[in-house]
Formats: sequence, structure tokens, C-alpha cells
Amino acid sequence: MESTNDPTTREIRTMTTTDTPARNGVDVDRLFATLDAVKSSPEIAKFQFRASNRWISGTYSQSTIHGFYGAGQELAHREPATYDADHPEVLVGEDHAPTPVEFLLHALAACLTSGIANVAAARGVTLTSVESTVEGDIDLLGILGLSDSVRNGYQQIRVSFHLEGDDPDALRRVVEQSRLRSAVYDVLTHGVPVSIAVTTG
Repeated sequence: MESTNDPTTREIRTMTTTDTPARNGVDVDRLFATLDAVKSSPEIAKFQFRASNRWISGTYSQSTIHGFYGAGQELAHREPATYDADHPEVLVGEDHAPTPVEFLLHALAACLTSGIANVAAARGVTLTSVESTVEGDIDLLGILGLSDSVRNGYQQIRVSFHLEGDDPDALRRVVEQSRLRSAVYDVLTHGVPVSIAVTTG
């Protein structure tokens, strides 16, 4: 849980407590104060997010997300969140929940959308509506081991946004800046080293 005695936490809280109305639901003064805090203490920018998963049956499993590390301390979300994942019946599952690869589409859409809200607020751009559709094309010949020339994952992902608010050019620039700074977009387009450790008992 969050340490109320940590000086960095107190500093950020002090700097980010404002009475300024939010724009697009984002507290702009708090956003810039957080940026200033990180600029003055770059070490607090290092975060580690975590998820734990347990197998239930067949292709059905459940992940829990709660604790994480950031701002120089152990923290936790207000409540643990659980997410089920499964395969549809056509892919030998029981269809209890979306497939793992569909969560990637959700993560991309959510990351880009939150970025749009923050960037727009920082630039003084008012949003009235943000909607998106994300499509991913995948060929199961790869993941089923039936072809070595077909990749296991998505072959292409397309994101379509419809925004309403201030002038169209400003909205397009906001989306582009969100893309440039999106963590999920970066991971999907540039990859990241993944290590797998196994214990048995």
C-alpha cells in the first residue's frame, strides 16, 4: 500500500493539489505538477507493473492485478481487479471470456485513448467524444504449428478513431502525440525482451 510518510509522495501530493477545474476529466495543474516532480527527481519515474495468473481449466484462466511499484515505493490500486481469459468453442475453449490476443486490442485502444485525454488537456483542446475501433488480423496456421512461414501473432492491427471537440487539425495532432507516447503502441510495434522462468513441484 502507499506510504504516507514517504517524502516523495508528500511532495507530489503537495504539488498536485489544486482547485483548477479539470479539462476532459484531467486535472491539468496536477498533470503539469507531476511532470515537474519527475523532472526534478527522475528516479521516481521508474515503475513496475505486475499481474498474477492462475489456470482454471482447459484454456480458461484468470489474472489478478493489484500491487505495483512506482515513485520509489510499493503501491497498490484501490481494489484488486480480475480478468478472465479463454478461447471460443471454435478454438477448443468454453468461451468464458475474450481471448488473450483480444486483450491486446483493448490495451492498445485504452492506452491511446488515455493519452488523447491527457495530451488534449495539456494543450487546451476540448474533447466531447472519443470512440475507436481496433481490428487485428491473425492467421492460425502459425499458432497451431501448421506453418513455419506464418507468424504466431497478429499480422496487422488497424485503429480507427472518431473524435469530436475542437478543430479537426488540433484533434489529429493530439492523436498523433498520443501515438508517439503510447506505451502499448511502443511494445506492439518495437517489441520488448520477455524472459520466462519455470519452477515445478
